[in-house]
Amino acid sequence: MSNKIAIVTGGSRGLGKNTALHLAGKGIDVILTYHSKQAEADAVVAEIESKGQKAVALALDIGNSQSFDNFVQQVAAALKQTWNQTQFQYLVNNAGIGINASFAETSEQQFDQLVNIHLKGPFFLSQKLLPLLADNGRIINVSTGLTRFALPGYAAYATMKGGIETLTKYMAKELGVRGIAVNVVAPGAIETDFGGGAVRDNAQINQFVASQTALGRVGVPDDIGGVIAALLSEDNRWVNAQRIEASGGMFI
Repeated sequence: MSNKIAIVTGGSRGLGKNTALHLAGKGIDVILTYHSKQAEADAVVAEIESKGQKAVALALDIGNSQSFDNFVQQVAAALKQTWNQTQFQYLVNNAGIGINASFAETSEQQFDQLVNIHLKGPFFLSQKLLPLLADNGRIINVSTGLTRFALPGYAAYATMKGGIETLTKYMAKELGVRGIAVNVVAPGAIETDFGGGAVRDNAQINQFVASQTALGRVGVPDDIGGVIAALLSEDNRWVNAQRIEASGGMFI
């Protein structure tokens, strides 16, 4: 039985890296993407290989849909070269950036950047990868707690993620004929370098989030990677078109 293979976008750091390592720990091989920091991606590949799994890092600008055809060709080549396979089983649409700007001050340029990275990118990347995604595979789209509760400064970002949550239902409905399940994981505030590392590095923000979270602390990447890996397992094969929030109970 050949190993199952997952594609994790934005897998060189943060939640994507943590997800890739959790998947490797469960015996799943990984194709991870990075935007610019190849050394970081290569380090994750080495860590996955140290766990006894195979991994490949490919460059991808999720905000540039014109590059997707070339990326899909690279994925097909990597599948053949590294695994002697033509398909992969899991897709985790994780790559993203954070822009903090009030509704009144969000520029069109910021809005368009967020559309391209968080909505248009995952939409068309998933579409173009469909021929390489095996029947009975699974897709996880990463959203945010900010679609359920509102914190000033994330109007545009959360709007794109709201779109992703709606898209997930349509993907699940239309891909169900192929046995492909599609779900959303919505993290709460996590201590990473996301959005300039505000939650991690700003003690006041960190303390505020912790005070509004039932479990009394801010999330860390290890709180999320395991959720995504678990949702991809056979144990959760009947979970479909769902939004799973992993926030420790923020604002409940």
